[in-house]
Amino acid sequence: MKKIVLFGLLLTAGFANAQAYKGKGDQKFQVGANFQDHATGIMLTYDHGLGENISIGLQTTYLLGVDGDNSNFDDDFDVKARFSANIGNVLKLPTNMDIYPGLDLGLRNFGAHAGIRYFFSDGFGLFTEVGIPIASYKNNPVGYDKLNNQFQFNIGASFNL
Repeated sequence: MKKIVLFGLLLTAGFANAQAYKGKGDQKFQVGANFQDHATGIMLTYDHGLGENISIGLQTTYLLGVDGDNSNFDDDFDVKARFSANIGNVLKLPTNMDIYPGLDLGLRNFGAHAGIRYFFSDGFGLFTEVGIPIASYKNNPVGYDKLNNQFQFNIGASFNL
């Protein structure tokens, strides 16, 4: 029993040293699963800290499974420039947790995202994120034009670089 308690205390001390967002110069890489209506895929993000609470980055998504898959590469692929406000410290969250709402500009739309990261160690954590289009480049997207142009849910691993 003493070994279990000691292990728990050491593990807790390790969590205290992890930081989800460090400010200017911070770099994050995330890889995860992307879920949207009639499609699933993979997504990658890279974020670079510009200041205490501001980061910019890139996001790319590629859909691997599309219902009635007659889609082509242009339908399945998307890339976005991102701007995020990292507000974990503003909300007085533990240093190993961050919430980041933001805006993105992609190949299909202008949109918004919001996510949360939780780091277990200084280099590894988990994230979950949602994204929505605010303004689509097509007035009424139908069929495959809705891919990467609708509500999205992402979940995966986050890494400090």
